[in-house]
Amino acid sequence: MSGINVGTIARRVHAGAAMVFVLVGAIGPVLADDRAIFVTSPGQPLNVGDAMLAATAYHDSGAYDRDLALVARQAGQWIAERAPSARRPALVLDVDDTSLSNWEVIVRDDFGRPIGGPCDLALDAPCGWAAWDQLGRDPAILPTLQVFQQARALGVTVFFITGRPESQRQATERNLAAMGYAGYEKLYAVPEGARFSSVTDFKAPIRAEIEQAGFTIIANMGDQPSDLLGGHAERMFLLPNPFYRVP
Repeated sequence: MSGINVGTIARRVHAGAAMVFVLVGAIGPVLADDRAIFVTSPGQPLNVGDAMLAATAYHDSGAYDRDLALVARQAGQWIAERAPSARRPALVLDVDDTSLSNWEVIVRDDFGRPIGGPCDLALDAPCGWAAWDQLGRDPAILPTLQVFQQARALGVTVFFITGRPESQRQATERNLAAMGYAGYEKLYAVPEGARFSSVTDFKAPIRAEIEQAGFTIIANMGDQPSDLLGGHAERMFLLPNPFYRVP
């Protein structure tokens, strides 16, 4: 038999001399004799291995870049429309996979997200994300960089709010500068030892603080819903990221 992921086979039963598989739901073509039927649960979630393959294909096909550009273009159009009339207009950007791409370490870690551990680029081995971030080698996400540059040209003040800890500030600032993010107002990072059940619990109060300083946050861009939830922005722009989820 071929065309079947063995992980979908729930059980096997014997009917006389025939092996019978019972199939519930459509899981692709089955090549078997007429007595063979497959069975599985229709309620199981998407297979993680299949999801990884789909995410890789999405990235490598160019669809990911097109979708980044689509969302960024809408952000740029809104900023150009709103900035001239807003009082002290501001743009808030996330860092990881909004402004800088982590694709290299995502692939190294096979879509895992270990925070601790070393990162030796000479080895074909996984990297701890904290050690990776300290290398400061993430490339820019170009559509976001273009939005940043457009906003600065329009006199919009730009703030970065990252879920990275304060210990990674210097590496992050160095990485941003090397990729062309020059002239922003401030980078906010998580204080050492602080813990939040959701990134929203850290980022939303920072946006409120920016507003209290007299700025109008006309746009907030991130790749996670938790980057954007909690208010304190006129419009929110969610970039695609099927590679990991940050609560």
